Amino acid sequence: MITRLVKMHFRPDETENFIQLFESVKDKISAMEGCLGVDLLRDINSPDIFFTYSHWDSEKHLNAYRDSELFGITWKNTKSKFAHKAEAWSVEQLVGTLNNILK
Repeated sequence: MITRLVKMHFRPDETENFIQLFESVKDKISAMEGCLGVDLLRDINSPDIFFTYSHWDSEKHLNAYRDSELFGITWKNTKSKFAHKAEAWSVEQLVGTLNNILK
């Protein structure tokens, strides 16, 4: 399993539009083959900075989503709202305890 983190900094006048966009596509993203879920996080000190946090069975599944029409349309719409270029990381968990706490 991999986790994908994407940091996005939006223009202040576009934050609510982005939240609405995310709400409209989150279930479609989660329904993509190999997606185990997607969450939207907001920085508590900078309300224009958001993160998507998604879990995927594999990088192959993530790349299939990134090659999809859904991603193409969503990302184009999302990018138009940016104040700064997005940053993204694909990571794998090495050590952790959070899963034990959440069970």
